[in-house]
Amino acid sequence: MSNKVEKQVIKTRFMQEENSAVLSVYSNRELSLLEFNERILEEAQDPTNPLLERLRFLCIVASNLDEFFEVRVAGLRQQHQSKVSAPGPDGMSPGEQLAAISSRVRKMVDDKYRTWSEQLVPALEKNNIFFLRHDELTQAEKQYYARYFEKSVYPVLTPLAVDPVHPFPQLLNKSLNVAVELEGASISTNLAVVQVPRILPRLLLYKAGEKGVYRHIFIGNLIQAHVASLFHGVNVKGSYQFRVTRNSELYLDEEETDNLLKSIELELRKRNRGAAVRLELQRDCPSHVTEQLLQTFGLSGDDLYQIDGPINFLRLMPVISEVDRPDLKFRPFVPTVVTGADHEEDIFSQIRRKPVLVHHPYESFQTVLDFIEQAAEDPNVLAIKQTLYRTSGDSPIVASLAGAAQSGKQVTVVIELKARFDEAANIKWARLLQEAGAHVVYGIAGLITRAKLTLVVRREEDGIRRYLHLGTGNYHPATAKLYEDFSLLTCDPEMTNDSAELFNWLTGVSVFPELKKIKAAPKSLHDFIIEMIHRETHHAKSGKPAAIFVKVNALVHEEVINALYLASQAGVKIRLLVRGVCSLRSGLPGVSDNVTVRSLVGRFLEHSRIYRFENAGTPEIYLASADWTARNFFRRVEVCFPVEDADLRERIDRILEIYWRDNVKAREQGEKPTYVRRVVEGERVDAQALFREQARQRKKPNVDVVIKTKSSSSNTLQQEQRLGQPA
Repeated sequence: MSNKVEKQVIKTRFMQEENSAVLSVYSNRELSLLEFNERILEEAQDPTNPLLERLRFLCIVASNLDEFFEVRVAGLRQQHQSKVSAPGPDGMSPGEQLAAISSRVRKMVDDKYRTWSEQLVPALEKNNIFFLRHDELTQAEKQYYARYFEKSVYPVLTPLAVDPVHPFPQLLNKSLNVAVELEGASISTNLAVVQVPRILPRLLLYKAGEKGVYRHIFIGNLIQAHVASLFHGVNVKGSYQFRVTRNSELYLDEEETDNLLKSIELELRKRNRGAAVRLELQRDCPSHVTEQLLQTFGLSGDDLYQIDGPINFLRLMPVISEVDRPDLKFRPFVPTVVTGADHEEDIFSQIRRKPVLVHHPYESFQTVLDFIEQAAEDPNVLAIKQTLYRTSGDSPIVASLAGAAQSGKQVTVVIELKARFDEAANIKWARLLQEAGAHVVYGIAGLITRAKLTLVVRREEDGIRRYLHLGTGNYHPATAKLYEDFSLLTCDPEMTNDSAELFNWLTGVSVFPELKKIKAAPKSLHDFIIEMIHRETHHAKSGKPAAIFVKVNALVHEEVINALYLASQAGVKIRLLVRGVCSLRSGLPGVSDNVTVRSLVGRFLEHSRIYRFENAGTPEIYLASADWTARNFFRRVEVCFPVEDADLRERIDRILEIYWRDNVKAREQGEKPTYVRRVVEGERVDAQALFREQARQRKKPNVDVVIKTKSSSSNTLQQEQRLGQPA
């Protein structure tokens, strides 16, 4: 940023009295992320949502908090322990952030368990869905579970004493454990630990009960009820469930490793044993046992979360699919198929005629699968190049690519081995594709490849033609049913050439290419965004139409925020749909009066990135894989691409306007960096519900639309658990 601009931005800082503190014009990234999870928790508390869907939202909050501690809190702890005290743009040091996080998370955890015990449990019980403690079981149920424990649980349990001869066991990240307090004259310790093997189901259903009645008990509670059987001749004074969350970030020096795949495999084995960052423990655990556990893990009271309820809400997620109560779930929705077998022409002919825009999940991801499958099977296709960041556990895309390679096509796949929490799956796909004969590369050292690109090279009557898929989401059939995203299929010569140049850069040895239409990180995307904002600022100062409408998942980059502040001060009307983290503060007098920030949380995860610039009355619209963060601009390979077809631009404009009219699921940022639901004035508008209804109306009569994916329910569950995280 130039000194002149920097001085202008400094002038925009202001003071506001609140406990005599000076508030920054930037919201703290971590606290903003927690506010996003608060919005998800509100969906769990919303009685207008179906009951089992409210339970799903509660599970999502729990999963998001797990990752928040594994990554965000772990990073701040490392900074704090390394004596890093420099504040961020918001003015908070790592230590101050940790203190604020601890206070905010405690309130959220209390609200989460209160929602469970006071709202969801009574409502579930009214619908014959029970989660019971062992002492609440009937005699017949106790006998049933006693037999189950003896036959299926006891044989795999191992009691581990904690004394000078038996050091405290190395517990895996987020594993369920039972601390057992012992007493007796002949014993050498008062503490033992029973690890609950991950092979055991965490929630047990009483299968001998009445049909339509679901009575569950948690495995941890069952073990507590029978734990004395593991300690013969010793008195068990008490037992308490707990789990520890560990630092799960991978640490790699790509410049020093000869084999990235093997290095990541080694780091994955270390992940389960990283430094502890959080201890969750039953509230009734005695203080001396609690202190012993905290000392063992090197934690303090600030890292302790005492709970009264399920130790891990995520274990409730399977109940949603297993309970046969459609009336307690969202109405089933099957997306519209935009292209498919009912068309006489193949997908390449359709793309040649006109670019295809697909709005997921309202329009089926099958279009993308068809594109890749037809490319793999078409004898006229010579080569396929694709990036893979995340995909499903039994990916039809990988199967198509492997089949294409085996048939002799030139197949090149850029697989991102460092996709957080998908590293193991991506290693598996890399090996499978290599065995099939595909060229597999891992991108550029020091960067993570998140661009979503598939380039198909096809021989046609008039010569070689290239076809391109660009997306805002991942090549993941399961999440495509849950995440809102866009796909663009085109054969535009300049865009396909840009993509070819990008692939050559990713796979070969060359400087970053000059691109004509696609803007790509880490080289040109950031400067392009700044340039577009400055152009709108100039138009506003010149009295020309000027507006910015952006839909992203995160907005935290300081220079971009400063540019938006200056644009607002020049009179540019700025609408921001930011699903999650937003460090920009709207409505600050003299700073961001012309900025409105909203967040929409609903049935589907808002995941697409759309950049719209008014451009003096000739609007330009771009779709992208990138949010507006430093890591997306400078440490990732991302793409931003224009939507040039007039009909498609008009369609995206209509979609954006529907989003902005939403007054059911949208929340608006207030003067403080918190969000409140919009007041319903006039017609109720639920954008996601409206898009679903429009998709239903577009379906042809008497056509049975089936999504031809093979994604397992377990993999879909895995993705639902991560719903709400930056993907």
